[in-house]
Amino acid sequence: MLFEALPTATWFTPRSGETRLGQVLTWLPPVADIPAYNKALAHAWQQGQRIAIIGVPEGIGPRANLGRGGAEHGFHAALKSWLNLQANAHLVTDQILMLGALACDDLQQQANQLEVTEPSQLAQLRQLCAELDSRLSAVLTPLFSQGFRVILIGGGHNNAYPLLQSLATAKASPVAAINLDPHADFRALEGRHSGNGFSYAHAAGVLQHYHVMGLHLAKNNAASLQALTAAGFSYSSIQAIYQHGWQPLWSAQLAQQAQGQLPLGIEVDIDAIQGAPASAINYLGVSAAQACQFVAQLAQLPHAAYLHLAEAAPSLHPAGQAVGDMVCGQLLSELMLAFIGVDLDASNHATAAGQTDS
Repeated sequence: MLFEALPTATWFTPRSGETRLGQVLTWLPPVADIPAYNKALAHAWQQGQRIAIIGVPEGIGPRANLGRGGAEHGFHAALKSWLNLQANAHLVTDQILMLGALACDDLQQQANQLEVTEPSQLAQLRQLCAELDSRLSAVLTPLFSQGFRVILIGGGHNNAYPLLQSLATAKASPVAAINLDPHADFRALEGRHSGNGFSYAHAAGVLQHYHVMGLHLAKNNAASLQALTAAGFSYSSIQAIYQHGWQPLWSAQLAQQAQGQLPLGIEVDIDAIQGAPASAINYLGVSAAQACQFVAQLAQLPHAAYLHLAEAAPSLHPAGQAVGDMVCGQLLSELMLAFIGVDLDASNHATAAGQTDS
């Protein structure tokens, strides 16, 4: 199977007189191979689904980057919150297709046996990350080719590379990305990991424009920053945001993004957000509200193709995984809503219609 079976029925609690997302969302039927998958996607498109949600429960990439695991739990935390949200007039649920979790547990189990302190095992870990790239690209390319917008919940930021590569392949075009992240993830091409997804995409010739919002000037090595500049890419530092404020810098950057024509990937590393449980937790980042604004306003651009939510790691919350699940679940769900869009005036429309009818 391309996707893992998930116990989703146990992750939401129905209540009389209410309808939860878990009760109404459309799930992709089980598919064993790519031909069956392509057929299922074509059927979903015919039924009106336009936004596909996929999870990648892996912590391989962050560990291959000499970081901490834990991102493998992000998607499950997201679903436990997402499926319990209310289905009402503010959200168009019939356009959403739930794919489930990419089948990658075998790779994760192999990775769990490897020690990053051993050079040969670190090389194996990075090879597993490359295998994950291939497995993920195989399911992403048909999605983009069919025309779906994609929400991918990681998992590590290594998954930016197969996202960008698949988008470029499907659209037969170079692509652009904007990344809310203290790190540029433009490290050396030393084997695949969560710190070099964008440098690999650039080296492959698929990433033509790239901007990092909230980059921390003291958390990126000199070689990464030099490579980023040499590639012609740009950033707005978190230090500049501290000095000048979020809104002026963000408004200027959004205006630039609006002029773009290339397919655009919206990237959010959860460790950009203050206090969010992540592979590299950050207590001095942007606010959750600013992250939601970032996503919501970019999602309105006609060339926005996907949202990638990377590095959420519930088990790394200082109070433990139960609290981490709750925090990550709420945060990821809000960012998903920001991308999908909600009708802020749905209730007012309904009231006005009722008054007109009477």
